[in-house]
This record gives sequence, C-alpha cells and structure tokens, in this order.
Amino acid sequence: MREILGRRRRLLSRRGDEGPDLIGAALTFAAEWQWPVLPGVAADPQDGSRCACPDPECTVPGAHPFDPGLLAATTDARMVRWWWTNRPTAPIVLATGGKAPCAVSLPALPAARALAALDRRGTRLGPVVASPTRWAILVKPYSLEQLGELLYAQDFVPGSLRFHGEGGYLALPPSVTAQGEIRWERAPLPGSASPWAPDVEAVVDVLVDALTRTGVSAPEM
Repeated sequence: MREILGRRRRLLSRRGDEGPDLIGAALTFAAEWQWPVLPGVAADPQDGSRCACPDPECTVPGAHPFDPGLLAATTDARMVRWWWTNRPTAPIVLATGGKAPCAVSLPALPAARALAALDRRGTRLGPVVASPTRWAILVKPYSLEQLGELLYAQDFVPGSLRFHGEGGYLALPPSVTAQGEIRWERAPLPGSASPWAPDVEAVVDVLVDALTRTGVSAPEM
C-alpha cells in the first residue's frame, strides 16, 4: 500500500524542478485504473500558445490525439512506458467511454458554481479535471441512447456544455497544453482501485442550470 500511495502522490503533484511526472501518471491511469490513454499532440515548440498539429484553427491546442490517433489508446504498461520515454512532455489523453469514464465539461466559472450547487444538494462527485478555461466532471460510461434521452428531457441545452463519451477524449493531469496546465479540481481519493464517478444523470440538470443562469451558451466557449 505504501508504494501505491507514494505513486499516487506523484500523480497529484509535481516533482520539483523536474516538472510533472507524466510517465508515472500515465502508468497509474493505464496499468492501475485500466483507463486507455495515449500521448497528445502537445503545443507548438515555436509558439506555446498554438497547437503543433496542422490545423491553424485547432480548438483544443496541444490537448488532443494526432499521431498516434485515438484508436491507439491502450492500458498496456509497456506501450505507455515506451510512449512517454520517447515523448516525456506529451500530454496524457484519456479515450473516454467503453470501460473508461466519460465526462461532461463546461467553462470554468459556471463549472465552479455548478460544483458548489452539487455540494449543497449532497451529490457525491468523483474526480473533476480543470484547465484554465474549462472544467470536466468525470462520470460513469453512458450510451448515446442514454445521453439522447437525458438531453431530450431538457428544455434547453447550452452549446458550451460538452459531452466526452464513446469515441471522445480528455486531457488528464498533470499535462501541460497550449491552453495551460491541466490539474485536478477534485483529486481522486488515494487507493488502488479506479476512482468512483457518478452517473451522468446526477449532474446534468445542475450543469445546464448553471450555464443558463450565467448566460454561457455559445459553443466556442
């Protein structure tokens, strides 16, 4: 247990001047939690605010799969170790859905208000991933049919609410992307098992309400 907890502490923090322990975090996600991951494209080395991919209008700069593609995501420790040994600063990208968690993300300010509202309701939450502009609440895997029924029941679904399900992806801590550092707003609890996450139904109403109240509905947010 001491070894597991020590590894988890490295996952949640930096290693001083050496920078984030990306390979340690990637191995925890893949080998311990069985979350399929792969290295992201990273930021442009000449302009850290831009993506290194060929798309000049990239909407998630430095935080998405490119080479290899999303289908290469794996839980195999040997492959993960090889990737980050050769690309030690590459962001860690989670392939959402399947047996891995899904996520619901929204802009940071309404996300903070939504988390406070969920806490007041006594809703149990799992990990929450934060970038400088958006936060993502990890939820249990859901099907497209399940999501469709859930959204159909809403009077209005803001365009800035994004769903990371089967075939989607999400950058995980402690990655550094062109948009800034990815961190845990709500860190996984210490332990050897894969972190618990709520059902998507438990959070969507509050997230929609937080976005509607703050007027944040544009998809480009």
